[in-house]
Amino acid sequence: MDFLTRDELRNLIETQGEWCVSMFMPAVRAGSEVQQNPIRFKNLLRTAQDRLAQLGLRAPDVEKFLQPAADLLDDADFWRHQSSGLAIFLADDFLSVHRLPLLLPELVVVTHRFHIKPLLPLLSGNGKFYVLALSQDEVRLFEGTRDTITKVPLEGVPTSLDEALHADDPERDLRFSMMQQSVSGRDARGQFHGQSGTGQGGTEQKDNILRYFHRVEEGVTDLLDTEEVPLVLAGVDYLLPLYRQTNEYRHLLDEEIHGNPEQWSAKEIHQRAWDIVQPYYTRYQDEQAALFRQFQGQGDGRATTHLKEALQAVTEGRVGALFVALGVQQWGTFDPNTFTLHVHPERQPNDQDLLDWLAVQTYLNGGTVYAVDRSRVPGGEMLAAVFRYEL
Repeated sequence: MDFLTRDELRNLIETQGEWCVSMFMPAVRAGSEVQQNPIRFKNLLRTAQDRLAQLGLRAPDVEKFLQPAADLLDDADFWRHQSSGLAIFLADDFLSVHRLPLLLPELVVVTHRFHIKPLLPLLSGNGKFYVLALSQDEVRLFEGTRDTITKVPLEGVPTSLDEALHADDPERDLRFSMMQQSVSGRDARGQFHGQSGTGQGGTEQKDNILRYFHRVEEGVTDLLDTEEVPLVLAGVDYLLPLYRQTNEYRHLLDEEIHGNPEQWSAKEIHQRAWDIVQPYYTRYQDEQAALFRQFQGQGDGRATTHLKEALQAVTEGRVGALFVALGVQQWGTFDPNTFTLHVHPERQPNDQDLLDWLAVQTYLNGGTVYAVDRSRVPGGEMLAAVFRYEL
């Protein structure tokens, strides 16, 4: 399973070349229908081949350019391990492949930079979040969106309290076995049953759990350090406050999932977590939509649905929030130096999707992007922009 970090997204945004090919497709995770994945990808390669030929590349050059991506067709293991969507970015001496927990459209775009807009729901309205499910016998990290949840591998992180303590002190098992028979507050497996034990045994076990959680927290923070999405804790009541003592991730939510996560499937964890995370996202999105309607009604230039106004404003770093329609392209060219805009009903050779460029620039300038279905764009157009301050 691959994951797209904020730094990787920025790298894709900033990569430019003579030709950059962006390919997106939905994927089947399991079952007999997984055989559709390479077939669908082969169709995308044919589309990319046709687009490059239309741009004037000779057939041998097209084949050479696409070969790094075409090599994936022979990787049977790659196709057996898919997520909900597959995104592949190809340029000269550049290949970036991402299996993502996001339902992606079937789309091929060939321009001088990568097409990013289909990925933006991972950062905004689709509600990307993480769940850390904790117990003394197991730790699991999940990446979720509104529609999906996927387990994330935690490299170098102990999977249980026993593993963590054994790594710190390989000879502890004999001493631990002897203590089991005399220390109250633990069962036959050495489980600690209270947040604060009474006596030396309970204090030692609490300290052991904290050591364990420090190791877990280091792995989680290393993985999520550049992220700005919420993290939800799941676990029994006495463990969660102990983990919070170790936490350094800035976006850990106060609300938690209480209970034993070992008894829950990923689907059950997703349902419980989304109940917590959804208001976190919809509150800010609804506030920005209301602000757009307020400014649009006042007619004082602080919001727009017009493409040229939004492109000029984002060039000047003035777009604070942008709603942009998924599955819609507006082909054309825009010169950020002269603010010259040309919109074409059909794609021309040097065109780019101006909605994608607008969304990317908003993101790079620190604005918030809501890539949503067109029906959820306030104002009923392809875009709705709220400016940081008055024009």
